[in-house]
Amino acid sequence: MAHSHFVHRLLPLLLVVLAVTSPATAEWNEKVLYSFQGGSSDGSVPAGGVVFDKKGNLYGATTDGGPASCAPIGGACGTVFQLTPPTQKGGSWTETLIYQFQGEVSKDASVPTGGLIFDAVGNLYGVTGYGGTGDCVLIGVKGGCGTVYELSPPAQQGGAWTETILYSFQGGNDGYVPWGDLVFDKSGNLYGSTIFGGGKGTTCDPFYQYCGTVFKLSPPKKQGGAWTEKVLHSFAGGSDGANPNGGLVLDGKGEVYGTSNSGGNQGCRYQSEVGCGTAFRLTPPGKKGGAWTERQLYVFSGGSDGGQPNGGLVFDAKGSLYGTALGGSPSGGGVAFRLTTSKGGRWSETVLYWFSNSGPGAPLAGLTFGSAGDLYGTTGPGSEAGTVFRLKPPSRKGGAWTLGILHDFTGSPDGAIPAAGLIFDKHGDLYGTTRAGGTGTTCPGYCGTAFEATP
Repeated sequence: MAHSHFVHRLLPLLLVVLAVTSPATAEWNEKVLYSFQGGSSDGSVPAGGVVFDKKGNLYGATTDGGPASCAPIGGACGTVFQLTPPTQKGGSWTETLIYQFQGEVSKDASVPTGGLIFDAVGNLYGVTGYGGTGDCVLIGVKGGCGTVYELSPPAQQGGAWTETILYSFQGGNDGYVPWGDLVFDKSGNLYGSTIFGGGKGTTCDPFYQYCGTVFKLSPPKKQGGAWTEKVLHSFAGGSDGANPNGGLVLDGKGEVYGTSNSGGNQGCRYQSEVGCGTAFRLTPPGKKGGAWTERQLYVFSGGSDGGQPNGGLVFDAKGSLYGTALGGSPSGGGVAFRLTTSKGGRWSETVLYWFSNSGPGAPLAGLTFGSAGDLYGTTGPGSEAGTVFRLKPPSRKGGAWTLGILHDFTGSPDGAIPAAGLIFDKHGDLYGTTRAGGTGTTCPGYCGTAFEATP
């Protein structure tokens, strides 16, 4: 049976072992903080990046590993982990699984499909692609429609974290397969996306219904009450976007910005049947109870402007948006781009860099700003097993952005396939994850890593 590219997005990404191709020629020093081992006792294949708590511990989620009771993908349900830094210089980081998902059979979540965020009091929030109380069926197996979950820290050190399912998607108009990181607004509402569901569009995938949503989850007005979901926009495919990526960003007016992996098929060069993707903005209603309004900021053609944006967007201080696209470009390796608005409200795209599949590979996640205005990101396998890169802005107006490779991944025992965004610590060191590589031998392509890159 043929599977769509979105089914593949939900499966572990590597089916072959990556070979070491050449020694790293990095400017920065990379260190594997932890190699996931997979199986029933550890996680594998990180679902997103990592996030720091106030004590310097790192947290993240894995798509695979943990209890083998989940359908329809692979059997394993996924985990949430904590990495604790060493107490002595030169020591090892320590991993603790703070939660192992149990899956639809237990009405629990399963298969995390995004990273984690903290609230002000130390609770963690994330999404899973499956599990929950929804009746969604894939490949003839009931696996749930996905969830938004919360993990609350223990009252006493060493105790168990407490999981709460804030919302179980039902797979129809409300969405199916939430994807990517969530984001809070100032009022404590959560925003995210689902790559399917929403009740609109029939052209997005042969196995999943509809073309995706952007949703808002509002906390209960009384303690112990239920969170309330509202779909802000249901994507219709065709000339509209389809399959939003998550990783949304909010401006000061409460408007929501993001990208869709497909849709907007107005002259798409290589993916005309589903479109090469869009960048969009959702504006809240002027009156209470009104409808949110979608505007397409840019429709990708799949040519030299790129196609299939595959991560969230990030603002600079002037209100321009930056992101990456997986396809297009003259050399076939995707692009890093900037979207800028004029006084008339029209948005235009500028390509900052064209990546090459014969070089570092295509960018796999969104971008992160450094303190000096540099942009940092990751690429997938090109001539290496992936890279961490830096894009330096031009020194003069109209000049070119400059690419620097900070680390070339080499595969096991190093990482491979760095497919999530990066974060900085207070010293300017970078942290992230890889979906393969490391030393865990129970997974195809090994089980993935968490890593640090130091100037």
